[in-house]
Amino acid sequence: MRNRYFNYFVNLIFPAFVFGTVTGVFTSVIITLYKFCAKHVIELSEKGYHFIREHLYLIPVILAVMLGLAFVYQYIYKKIPNIKGGGIPTSIGVLRGVIRFRWIRNLIGTFFVSLLTFLIGVPLGNEGPSVQMGTSIGKGSVNHGLKKHRAWERYTMTGGACAGFSVATGASISGIMFSIEEAHQRISPMIFIVSATAVAVSRLTTEIISPILGVSITLFPELALMRLSAKDIWIPIALGLLIGLFAALFLRYYSLIADTLADKLERIPHAYKIFAVFALTLIAGLFSFSFISTGHHLILELIDGRVAVYMLLLMLFIRPTLTVFANSNSITGGIFLPIMAIGAVFSALIGKGALALGLGNEYYTIILVLGITACISAMMKMPLTAIFFAMEALSCAGNLLYVITVSTVAFMITEVFEAKSINDSVLENRLEKLNEGNSAKVIDTFVTVKEHSFAIGKQIRDIFWPANLFVLSVKRGEKHGAEVDEHGGKAIRAGDVLHVRYSTYDEERTREELTAIVGEQEYDEVEDKII
Repeated sequence: MRNRYFNYFVNLIFPAFVFGTVTGVFTSVIITLYKFCAKHVIELSEKGYHFIREHLYLIPVILAVMLGLAFVYQYIYKKIPNIKGGGIPTSIGVLRGVIRFRWIRNLIGTFFVSLLTFLIGVPLGNEGPSVQMGTSIGKGSVNHGLKKHRAWERYTMTGGACAGFSVATGASISGIMFSIEEAHQRISPMIFIVSATAVAVSRLTTEIISPILGVSITLFPELALMRLSAKDIWIPIALGLLIGLFAALFLRYYSLIADTLADKLERIPHAYKIFAVFALTLIAGLFSFSFISTGHHLILELIDGRVAVYMLLLMLFIRPTLTVFANSNSITGGIFLPIMAIGAVFSALIGKGALALGLGNEYYTIILVLGITACISAMMKMPLTAIFFAMEALSCAGNLLYVITVSTVAFMITEVFEAKSINDSVLENRLEKLNEGNSAKVIDTFVTVKEHSFAIGKQIRDIFWPANLFVLSVKRGEKHGAEVDEHGGKAIRAGDVLHVRYSTYDEERTREELTAIVGEQEYDEVEDKII
């Protein structure tokens, strides 16, 4: 019994804590530095647009520079393809084991290319790159020279992704929820321990170094929100319904633009499509900087109620179109904050309409933040993360019932319309292009768990098996028959024979990942079919 607890500590608790700690520290340092740089780059971008408005004769020169930058982007994307598009969908693909990447290239490329995106003013955010860089740091935290650490990669990358989200937004619990609800869509002790450790350590480190760099830990200041009462329950219900319908429409709009670009504009060189995004951003930015950039400053303006209705109506068309166009053309940058900004614009319109119908002024801000919450839940399909984010970042802890209600109603509406989240849509399109022209093999085989391998002492559901691999049964010793472990709760022991089936586009890579988990051995594989 003592050996069992000792092995559990040595093989699971201790490495999870160590890797989570290392990942959390480095993620905090790099992402805080990134936020510092992004803050000043965005300020420089706003000053630049103000300067261009006063010197319109410079527009041809600016467009020429943007065209050159578009070709620079195209070149970088050929060398580092995984920094394209939203950082969260890419990270999800990496964490699920369906996308591979080189962590150093990815880290450096994401850092600098996303800053260039902010300088141009493309309406994409910094939270996606932060998650992607955290994922890269998580991979770098594992010593690749030791094969026994190879199986820990996806756990440390998960911790890095969660820490990256936490540092970028200041929402620590939401960062942990990201791993459970979105990245892996399941909970296990190992996922929680690594994620929670990385987030906690990154938060502590951030609180130490942020004052030095003059970077705010939180995304938004503390808001003075009214506390709704039982008679106000109709507000989150009505708001959730409206936001849910708007989200379903937006997600269809996103799919329409993405499909059009993929089908009808496929032959156009990528550089020209990137330039088109830059040019449209320039035109919109010359009218108002609120039409472009990350959307953070816009949300603060909307909270203060300083934006006129006609501007809100223009933003409701311009910002979603630019954001979708930029993301569909795989420009580096996040979509979490821009989606919050889109939700804030729509919610501000609802709030102003409610005030015009006689609702008190004190309701405006609570309608706005509940609308942002509903938008995260509906468009990102992350209702639990949206609830925790509202409590942590939007000062909604005193309105928990109404936060839960608006998040649930908005999510249900998008489920009724069978709308896919943006992350799922982006990831599916990425995998489609990645595996285009290839056929997946379906392999059925038996593997034996070797002594001192990574799998020993861990439950089946705790292990990040290679993508699309299923453990069909476990045979424990010669005297025992094979057992089906329906809930994945069986702890694995040395000598166990696992019956596994998996589909793969890269047989050698899948075997390497499986070997890192169960130990070196010969594989007697039977190919079932080609799909």
